[in-house]
Amino acid sequence: MTGSHSFRNNAITLVGRAVFAPSSHNTQPWRFRISDEAIDLFADRTRALPVNDPDDRELTISCGCALLNLRLAAASCGLSVAVTLLPDPTKPDWLARASVDSQASPSFTEAGLSEHIERRRTYRKRFAPTQVSNATIEQLVLAAGSEGTWFRPILKKGDRQALCGLIAEGDAVQWANPSWRRELAAWMHPRWRGDGLTVPGLIGPLAQFVVRTFDMGGGVGAKDRDLADASPLLAVLGTGRDDPHDWLLAGQALQRILLTACKHGLQASYLNQPVQVASLRPKLQNLTGSGFPQIVLRLGYPSSELTAAPRRPLEDVLDSAA
Repeated sequence: MTGSHSFRNNAITLVGRAVFAPSSHNTQPWRFRISDEAIDLFADRTRALPVNDPDDRELTISCGCALLNLRLAAASCGLSVAVTLLPDPTKPDWLARASVDSQASPSFTEAGLSEHIERRRTYRKRFAPTQVSNATIEQLVLAAGSEGTWFRPILKKGDRQALCGLIAEGDAVQWANPSWRRELAAWMHPRWRGDGLTVPGLIGPLAQFVVRTFDMGGGVGAKDRDLADASPLLAVLGTGRDDPHDWLLAGQALQRILLTACKHGLQASYLNQPVQVASLRPKLQNLTGSGFPQIVLRLGYPSSELTAAPRRPLEDVLDSAA
């Protein structure tokens, strides 16, 4: 069987694993087009968050996470792919092309990492009080570096406290904005919808009403500050530039970090308020020292198992040309 036939035959499987990537509010803002020797990845801007993510930065990062899953899934099928980011500057929605690379052998390391795609969770609860070893932190740093980004653990007590303060401040700013609250409420869905932030169907309308109506920034900020402060590891993922190309690098790096963490028994969640609130970004940059922070992560060992977040049917993310 030729490489192109093998790729085409496996393409649906590869996309089926790519969509297990994380995304802001679980919007799943991606589409895929399959051909004989390539899978093209597109931004689905109908699923954008214009208040929370006005530049589609996090949307692009989410698509980068899906791209990394695609690469790893290909390796697990014995295929090697070459990735071209932003193939056509006149088509900004066309984010990447993953094509068959018949001259290269698939990576056994990447094939092994793919085993954790379906095991990764966004863990929003308190972590077990177990420290993350320096050796594991080093693996996370290397994972980010291999994708052209940087990963900075926030280890000093004063820096951790400053980051926790920025997170709480970001909560206050966001929750004070009625448009932000309406957008959040709009993505609170029952599980059967296949996307969004899951809420039980019976209480969904009430939960949406409360979020839309009340500024709960103080209480949410205090809770997030406590979660961050109690987390075994706080870290920032960043890039050298702040443009769509580097956002795609950040997404691939983020997913490699998350899966490497999962390999070592860790899970993670996000406290991105200091990046999302523009006025707080310079303060976050002062903590990291250089570059452009893109994601704030908390990592640790989960104390309970979580159900996977819902996913849209595969046919909903495949272009009709497939």
